[in-house]
Amino acid sequence: MDALLAEIERREGDLVSLTQELIRIPTLNPPGLHYRDICDLVGARMKAQGWDVRLIRAEGAIGDSESHPRWNVVCRLEGRGGPGDCVHFNGHHDVVTVGDGWTRDPFGGELAGGRVYGRGACDMKGGIATSIVAAEAFAALTPGFRGAIEISATADEESGGFGGVAYLAEKGFFDPDRVQHVIIPEPLNKDRICLGHRGVWWAEIETKGHIAHGSMPFLGDCAVRHMGAVLDEMARTLFPVLAGRRTDMPVVPEGARSSTMNLNSIHGGEPVQEADYTGLPSACVPDRCILTIDRRFLIEEDIAEVKAEVVAMMERIRAVRPDFRYEIRDLFEVLPTMTAQDAPVVRTVQDAVHRVLGKSAEFVVSPGTYDQKHIDRIGRLRNCIAYGPGILDLAHQPDEWIGVRDMVQSGQVMALALHDLLG
Repeated sequence: MDALLAEIERREGDLVSLTQELIRIPTLNPPGLHYRDICDLVGARMKAQGWDVRLIRAEGAIGDSESHPRWNVVCRLEGRGGPGDCVHFNGHHDVVTVGDGWTRDPFGGELAGGRVYGRGACDMKGGIATSIVAAEAFAALTPGFRGAIEISATADEESGGFGGVAYLAEKGFFDPDRVQHVIIPEPLNKDRICLGHRGVWWAEIETKGHIAHGSMPFLGDCAVRHMGAVLDEMARTLFPVLAGRRTDMPVVPEGARSSTMNLNSIHGGEPVQEADYTGLPSACVPDRCILTIDRRFLIEEDIAEVKAEVVAMMERIRAVRPDFRYEIRDLFEVLPTMTAQDAPVVRTVQDAVHRVLGKSAEFVVSPGTYDQKHIDRIGRLRNCIAYGPGILDLAHQPDEWIGVRDMVQSGQVMALALHDLLG
């Protein structure tokens, strides 16, 4: 094992270079740029070392199109020691929009002060690179391992994962007879093991009105004013109730131990015009207003009750507000999931963290969902965790970065986990 730890140290430069290469491919989602390019890069590297490589397009999945095909790559290496378990490292290759506030090139992969900077450095191209280098080092030193190792780089986690892990799970790639252990190197800090995530329900709430000339609003019915009543009722009754609920799940950060709801977007009235439009808006009473909500719920809550709570709130408004009409449309929902602390992959990574870092790993649950949801619900594989380098708070931020030392030490943990599970 000492030789394995030393081998990861020796490969630090390669780890940094691979991270930089991945960052320099701007796999922005939306719309889904350069997915094939990053899959080709990973696939070519692994194929050159004798891995079996499969490029898989999620044809027909949400988001997939001829202009923006959803490409994934799955690489597999069989050990020379005969039958055994399969350990699968899965990382998403897509990244969110750059946003404002950067002081460095978002796709430059700059190395400075022991950090690699760029969009996706932390979430989660540094994690993908770490898992690749850890698997390569283990395979080089222990070619007689039992079973198999898989590395996948998948699409669209930032928009639900339907063109990535969900599609692969539907095709049987995460069937428990095929894969026994899954590690997703999301940036949850190198001394934490993430067991799962809260649930999520996205929905649109639409209030309805009646269009009329803006100079005679009394002839119409303003949908925006109706939505104002919804926002007021939320502030008075719903948000205080959600804040008072607490979970036994070890969710981080502390504020996410409660139920939450984000008002993701709101729009009413005339559509937003193109940026070069210089005219004035027309004088109309808005006949519709749409609010998009992002409700995160706890393992102790039932999804049906979560939805019913919002419906009850809307009905309270309708009972006292004349001409109040509304519609609620489901957009997306995921149930909470949490792997047991005594699951094999949890115990193995926990022991590896202690050996590398000299401390006990902290068990956490993510405030938001990630691709474990599809491995659990579609793949029916519960022996899954998120473990990887990077600081969660840096995800989606300007000047996103990942620490080189964090990647090395996380790579050592991953390599030791492979040694214990397959060696």
